[in-house]
Amino acid sequence: MLKTKDLYDLTHTKAAELLESCEYPWQALARIKDLILEIGKELPAEEYDQVSENVWIAKDAKIYPNNYIGAPCIIGHETEVRPGAFIRGSALVGDHCVVGNSTELKNVILFDNVQVPHYNYVGDSILGYKSHMGAGSITSNVKSDKKLVVVKCGDEKIETGLKKIGAMLGDRVEVGCNSVLNPGTVIGRDSNVYPTSCVRGTIPANSIWKDNGTVVPKD
Repeated sequence: MLKTKDLYDLTHTKAAELLESCEYPWQALARIKDLILEIGKELPAEEYDQVSENVWIAKDAKIYPNNYIGAPCIIGHETEVRPGAFIRGSALVGDHCVVGNSTELKNVILFDNVQVPHYNYVGDSILGYKSHMGAGSITSNVKSDKKLVVVKCGDEKIETGLKKIGAMLGDRVEVGCNSVLNPGTVIGRDSNVYPTSCVRGTIPANSIWKDNGTVVPKD
């Protein structure tokens, strides 16, 4: 359940070819910047404006004032970038997404219809189709001891070789308000996280992470 094919429907992202080549989704993180640069050069001029060097925004996207969009970046069709958003760069944002007020993005892939609408930090992470992060929820992408991130699933431990990994959210994941997803967290498709949770490790698909860390299957 840690593998790319188990987490994502790749028809809902421009990163499909890259992710398809990765057994585990975090293997794509180091290649997001180059991917955006490659895709950006091929985007149709009738659909996308190149608003600054290596920043492409769909003409029908809604970009509110008072935000920062750093390079490289692609913002998809009918996506909203609201006031106070801080997109630091290496952000591939799909169609029909919401990047909300005081939300910060850095080195991420957001599939289509992803919502990070209020006070979210999303770094070195991949958020699947229709996933949603409640207000104040964040991905923590560096361990406090600064050691390399190990992804854990039960007794299985996968050495990633990476110092920075946030969270891998499968399609249609719901993260409750003010939750922290610790480095290397993987959440399976259609799972929910209770508000104010501190999550680590792996949550299986179709499950609920409750406030005390108990994981139960959905009814």
